[in-house]
Amino acid sequence: MSRQQPITKDHDTADMIGTTVSSLAAAETLPGVCHTRLQGEPLPNHDDTRRIVELCRHLFFPGFYANSQVRRDNLLYHIGIAVDQLRSILSRQITAGLCFETECGTPPDMKETAARAKRLTMQFIEQLPHMRALLAADAEATYRGDPAANSTEEVIFSYPGLRALTCHRIAHALHKLGVPVIPRMISELAHSETGIDLHPGATIGPGLMIDHGTGVVVGATSIIGENVKIYQGVTLGARSFARDADNNPVKGVPRHPIVGRDVVIYANTTILGRITIGDSAVIGGNLWVTFDVAPGERLVQSSPTNIVRLPAE
Repeated sequence: MSRQQPITKDHDTADMIGTTVSSLAAAETLPGVCHTRLQGEPLPNHDDTRRIVELCRHLFFPGFYANSQVRRDNLLYHIGIAVDQLRSILSRQITAGLCFETECGTPPDMKETAARAKRLTMQFIEQLPHMRALLAADAEATYRGDPAANSTEEVIFSYPGLRALTCHRIAHALHKLGVPVIPRMISELAHSETGIDLHPGATIGPGLMIDHGTGVVVGATSIIGENVKIYQGVTLGARSFARDADNNPVKGVPRHPIVGRDVVIYANTTILGRITIGDSAVIGGNLWVTFDVAPGERLVQSSPTNIVRLPAE
């Protein structure tokens, strides 16, 4: 005869759930999320942030993303609709981001915050033609630099480097406008989608080619010149951090490399610190670089003699 399991009484279950709910809702258990709708203010929304990127991609490359029915004779109509949708969604998300500027526990002035968000939204929209020109240069550089690419159209449709750069151009523009939170959300969309991590603060000139791309990391204060080519696994990182009195890293200090124009950096190379890579330099693969590189200089591993070749068994 099997033993019967004790039956939990409904009121015991309700008491347990009630205790858990009360604990989760207690203000003292919410460090770091204390901005949550103190007076109904909005929070950033991942779906809307993704929609911002989709609309911008449609505006940069009409017909390649979203609505494939775009033609020359209806382009003005479709562009107008997309810009209006972008204006509405972006204004809401910038408003939500700006709410994080206030002290924890202090609700923002929502009327002023919304008005400022509208101004920043229009400043962003004014930059869309410039961003498209940058991305057109990126697409062209990728096509010219990759012998496997058959056309710029193929690059736009399918290359992860250009997808990541599209997010970066959007995020960087918002970052320069001083919008909190939203730029990083956009950059992390690209990171999760492509494996390419471009911080919104990084300054990237036109004509960047990120070939293959997986594992590329570009830090927040990096500066990259025109017509640079970067292969997979490259890191432009920080070597060390200035520390405050509490031994925490000081924020905002330039700590990442400056890469000149026409530079090539091959796969899996790590470049660290506020060093300068001169124009037209070539950095070979699998290197660890912590010193300035002169213009036109070429860095390669000294010799292949450290490779051990074993005969087949």
